[in-house]
Amino acid sequence: MIRVPQVRVVDEEGQQLGVMPTQQALGMAQDRGFDLVEVAPMASPPVVRFLDFGQFKYEQTKRDKDAKRRSRVGFKEVRLGPKIGIGDFQTKVHRAIEFLEEGDRIKVTVRFRGRELTHPELGRNLLAKFTKAVEEHATVERAPILEGKSMFVVLASTHKPKLHEHGKPGEGRAEDDAPEGEVPAAQPAPAASPTTNGQPHPAAPVASDAPSPAPESPAPRPAAPPKPPADPGADAASAQ
Repeated sequence: MIRVPQVRVVDEEGQQLGVMPTQQALGMAQDRGFDLVEVAPMASPPVVRFLDFGQFKYEQTKRDKDAKRRSRVGFKEVRLGPKIGIGDFQTKVHRAIEFLEEGDRIKVTVRFRGRELTHPELGRNLLAKFTKAVEEHATVERAPILEGKSMFVVLASTHKPKLHEHGKPGEGRAEDDAPEGEVPAAQPAPAASPTTNGQPHPAAPVASDAPSPAPESPAPRPAAPPKPPADPGADAASAQ
């Protein structure tokens, strides 16, 4: 509610109606089907305007959201040289398009060295060429301006900032890697072999995971001691 006795009135089309009593301004606004909204309360006298208050609040909320979104948008810089080659220029353009598709703002800078500063039109033409190459993804937020030895232009993305999605919990985890606090699922027991009266059936061999023992090789026999050589003297004595 406006409590001051006099206000400066602006109609719905932006035309100045001058200073008048607050009650008179309120009556004029109601006759035209508008609300009397105070748009500059610190002025002397305060400035009011004929507005649809609901539409005014909606647009104000939308502007606040846009400002908050812009404050979260990243700011990238692409640097060029006045004598940049065609291949390098195209590489810079592709890189800038990647930034713009992510919703980032870009500062495209041309740096001059030595006598290159005497030809600023080279940088201006280069920035115009760069802006033309990315015009489907950006709009010029700040026109080219020369500051010191650099000339730059600021481009705003026409894409909405992308939200980086995180993988779902547990996605990509090995089956045996149970998270902390969880118990791994029990593995199915092996099928039992057929039995008869509690004993394994003779026709069904019992499966075993243990390796079969290797056949034992016979123990080696000790070698016989060598025989002593024959004594020729003993043989002669026995012959007599």
